[in-house]
Order: sequence, then C-alpha cells, then structure tokens
Amino acid sequence: MESHDQTVARLRQLLDEGQFGEQGRMPPERDLAADLGVGRRSLRRALDVLEREGRIAREQGRGTFVRGPSLLTGLSLERISEHTSPPEVIELRLAIEPIAARLAAVRASACEIRKIQRLVEATRSAEGPDVYEQADAAFHRAVMEGAHNALYLAVFDAIVGSRGDAGWQRLSENGRCFKKQTVYADNHAEIAGAIAARDGERAAQLMHAHLRDVQGHIFQHAFALTLSAA
Repeated sequence: MESHDQTVARLRQLLDEGQFGEQGRMPPERDLAADLGVGRRSLRRALDVLEREGRIAREQGRGTFVRGPSLLTGLSLERISEHTSPPEVIELRLAIEPIAARLAAVRASACEIRKIQRLVEATRSAEGPDVYEQADAAFHRAVMEGAHNALYLAVFDAIVGSRGDAGWQRLSENGRCFKKQTVYADNHAEIAGAIAARDGERAAQLMHAHLRDVQGHIFQHAFALTLSAA
C-alpha cells in the first residue's frame, strides 16, 4: 500500500495531465481508490490536501469536481515556490492578504462569512500543531475566497503550497508553539468579526497587524536557526 504522500503526488499528476477533464467530475471515492490501489481513508486524506490547495472542490451530495487551472500556470508558480523562503512568502502575504480582507468585508456572502467564523473556532480548538496548521491555512484561504479575486487566490494557493517541508514547519505561523496558537486564533476572531461587520478598513488593518506579528516571529526564528547552524 503506497504512502499518503505518494497518493497525493499521483492525484496531482492525474490532474496535471487532465485525466478528469477541466471542471470535470472525478470518479466516486470507491472507484478512484480501486483504480489507484489505495484505501479509502488514504484517498480521503489526499483529497483533503488537494481541496486545501484549491485543485478540487467537493460538493455534498454531488461529488468531487476538478477546478480550472490556475490563471498563473504560465508563470510556473509551482517551480517558484520550490525556491522561495518563509521571509519572502510573508512579504507577499503582507501585500495581498490585507487587501483581500478588505474586499471580503464587502464581497463575501453570508455563507462565506459563516465559513470564516467556523474556521476561527477550528484554529482555536485545534489539538496539536499539525491540526492547527491545517485550520490556519483553511482560515486564510477562506478569507481569500471571500475577496472574490481569482488572481489573488491563485497566488495564495501557489505560495501556501510551498509550506510543507520540515524547514517551513519550524518557521510556520505558530512556530509549533501553543501560546502563539492562542494569540493568533484571537487575531483570526478579530479579523472575522470585522469582515462580518462589513468593516473593510478594520479587517485590512487587523490582517496587516496579524501578519506583521507572524513576520516578526518568522524573522526571530530564522535568525536563531542561522546562528545555530553557524
């Protein structure tokens, strides 16, 4: 039985090759698991990853659908993300996420706002750093979705996809620190509250302050790692 990472890689390859067709419906989980020779549980975990990456969309009662290719495919963002660093990524996030939060306060539907609020609770109640990281990525992506700007979302998906290796985990948003998780979950709640109140300026300010704190945390730990390696 192949590993979870191998299943994700095989599904990415099938999507890249257009095996399911653009905006096409993927086979039912039972059939897809049989075709890949993997268990249903492993397949669901792999689909969770692809959904967070924005490659697929799962609709209850309808099935799993392939999302269209990124608007930025021609720029080879996947290759760019392999050669970037946490400081570079947080600089880009500081440039786009406060604007996205402002737009979400204006454009997000009531359903999208409820999703953002649910993900606030997911970050607050996450047990363990890995669960928190997933909930955190989902929260920030939900804000990006609420902005209804496909270009911003494509960039966000590309850079968040580069956060999986061990080096990134050491420099991730909460630094695998429970105290930081609590602080940042509170930040998320304030951002969600401003979006729900349709206060775009406050949402942007809160997102900027939140990411500046994350930036300081990343720089502090990056400097410490550099010293320890010297």
